Amino acid sequence: MFGPVGISPSQWTQEWLTTQRQLRNGAQVLAQVGEVEFGVTPKEAVFSDERVTLYRYKGEHTPTEQVPILISYALVNRPYMVDLQADRSLVRQLLARGHDIYLIDWGYPDLSDRFDTLDDYINGWLHVCVEEVCRRHGLPAINLLGICQGGAFSLCYTAMHPERVRNLITMVTPVDFHTPDNMLSHWTREMDIDLFVDTLGNIPADLMNFCYLTLKPYRLFLQKYVGMLDVVEDADEVESFMRMEKWIFDSPDQAGEAFRQFIRDFYQGNKLVRGGLQIGRHEVDLSRVRCPVLNIYAEQDHLVPPAASKAMAKAVGSRDYSELSFRGGHIGIYVSSRAQKEVPDAVDAWLAKR
Repeated sequence: MFGPVGISPSQWTQEWLTTQRQLRNGAQVLAQVGEVEFGVTPKEAVFSDERVTLYRYKGEHTPTEQVPILISYALVNRPYMVDLQADRSLVRQLLARGHDIYLIDWGYPDLSDRFDTLDDYINGWLHVCVEEVCRRHGLPAINLLGICQGGAFSLCYTAMHPERVRNLITMVTPVDFHTPDNMLSHWTREMDIDLFVDTLGNIPADLMNFCYLTLKPYRLFLQKYVGMLDVVEDADEVESFMRMEKWIFDSPDQAGEAFRQFIRDFYQGNKLVRGGLQIGRHEVDLSRVRCPVLNIYAEQDHLVPPAASKAMAKAVGSRDYSELSFRGGHIGIYVSSRAQKEVPDAVDAWLAKR
């Protein structure tokens, strides 16, 4: 006898017993795993200003490349995603290839940061960090690697301070915010951003996380937790899962004024491609980005659709523009096993020619 879904009672019973065993053993594994850690590569703070810290990573060997790489991450998540664990670390892979790696940690904004602007972030902290790395190495310009929103910041910075960027690398970076498949843009385009920010002040991290999760509600609210049953008896897999979950929910609040400007000028006004973007006293003109550019995008990215990133090709003024498509999603581009070789190899090979 088979039920309406083609499964016999004995199969139902076996599935139930298997699930009970997985849950029982999984509870023991979870107790053994305990608190997960991240940020596996040693680093030292070389500069700090208020809540923002510039770190330099320490590899196992002395760097062989003369021009260092500074990583600018997004504001909405913590930057240790690029150094999540030993076998999932963009930083570790680049260090192994001889690069000198710096990273900006934007910290956690509080009520005193409510009126921080994009000018404070880009012409303030990002510029100061670039200057510090230049000073430490005695160089007029360095390599800048921007990720997601940090990539948009890096594009703006390079347009405003082209003399300080030797090579620009962007990963999963939006440029055209009005592509038809950009769900975040559709959500925010009609938002009364002034009422939103004036009411909330700083934007709570929990609210931001909820919005991102609802972009893929079945996958991110249900499927991944059901799928965990398949690995719940494996301590290493459980630890990796818990580490990723901790990163997802370890999100800073967003400084209200900077958030207002980013939504208004980027998502609503689409000014990176339309023009008219003003950051402080500078007008951002992407045609002034004339250094070599490597743009890496993810083919299954639900946050930054490929078309949103590939629009960079026509926006920048560089004659040395390259693209790399990665078969994966927004997060997989730095933590999947395939990405651990493909992305660092591509970055290293591209920089070696320049």
